[in-house]
Amino acid sequence: MSDEILYEMKGEVAVITLNRPEKRNVVNAAMRDGVLAAWQRFDSDPAARVAILTAAGDKAFCAGRDLGEAASGHGHGFIPILRDEIAVAKPVIAAVNGAAIGGGCFMAISCDLCVAAEHATFALTEARVGRAPIYAFLLDGVMPQKMALEMSMTGNPIGAQRAYELGLVNHVVPAARLMDKALALAADLCAAAPLSVAATKAMIYETAGLDAGTALAAALARFKPVFESEDAMEGMRAFREKRRPQWKGR
Repeated sequence: MSDEILYEMKGEVAVITLNRPEKRNVVNAAMRDGVLAAWQRFDSDPAARVAILTAAGDKAFCAGRDLGEAASGHGHGFIPILRDEIAVAKPVIAAVNGAAIGGGCFMAISCDLCVAAEHATFALTEARVGRAPIYAFLLDGVMPQKMALEMSMTGNPIGAQRAYELGLVNHVVPAARLMDKALALAADLCAAAPLSVAATKAMIYETAGLDAGTALAAALARFKPVFESEDAMEGMRAFREKRRPQWKGR
């Protein structure tokens, strides 16, 4: 990893840290490349079950793109947003330690789960600088349409508690407990069968907006390998024997 990105394994959890606190963790070219490399490293490492994306400092998770570099290179796709620039099959938790603004807000939203410090804020400010919040479609099905429109068109920030009420955030905790909560949530994910977790993640995104019949067919197809896996048999044995299952991921 570059100096702009820290990558640390804590057991089965990869902690990826945006590391430009003096610049409010804005994304420059080095950070962009570092984040993409971190996702590739995480997704290809069988020992890494869950990733946590967080940031250094306590003021900003990420304030978007480094506008000092905006005039050169990369247009759309500069911010390394999951499910756009890169996809990972395993679960990702955002641990938002401060302001998540513009592209930084979308980086948090694109994670599967989100834990926020009480002082964290979320804002889509693109319209205020003549740009476009093109990833606002990620809010569809996550929060009410009128609130998504207000957030995207005005650029007004919302606090962590309001983001929780709207469904944008899973948990809000005091800043001192942010990583503890994110790691506890990661531990819950690691306790579940990896094939089941990965298939559930894929199924939720794949079936969004589909009618019930089509969604069910897609879900059954996605889960067929899970039902037939060694882990499925192990899960039932462990339940009967009143012990923790030993997952093999196959």
